[in-house]
Amino acid sequence: MIVRTLADCKNSERRVVAATWESVRMLLKDDKMGFSFHITTIFKNTETHIHYQNHLESVFCMSGHGEVEVVGDKTYPISPGTLYVLDQHDEHYLRAFEGEDMVMACVFNPPITGNETHDENGVYPLLD
Repeated sequence: MIVRTLADCKNSERRVVAATWESVRMLLKDDKMGFSFHITTIFKNTETHIHYQNHLESVFCMSGHGEVEVVGDKTYPISPGTLYVLDQHDEHYLRAFEGEDMVMACVFNPPITGNETHDENGVYPLLD
C-alpha cells in the first residue's frame, strides 16, 4: 500500500513550480501503478500552452475558474466539478481567471517520472 499526504509531497522533490503553474506529483512511474496522479495549481490570471504529444491526461477542477481552449476548435469553461479529458493529445491553452488559482487533480497515462516540465512547444518528453 502507498500512503502519502499532499503536505508531505509539497515539501519534497515531488513539487515542481513553473511560471504559470505548480504540480505536486503524488504518484509517479516508479510507483508502478500504470498512471501518475498530480495536484496541479494553475496560477490566477495566467495562460499556459500545453500539447501532451506523449501522454493522455484527465483533469478534474477542485477549485477556481478558467477555461481550456483546444487549438483550432472550441473553448470550454472550467469551474469546480468540471472534468476534461485530453484523449486526442489535444494542443490547448489553459487559462485561470483573475481572483483565485485553479486547483486541479490530474491523471497521466503513461505515468510521468516526476522530472518533466513543458518544453517550448508545451510538450512533456517521454522519460524512462
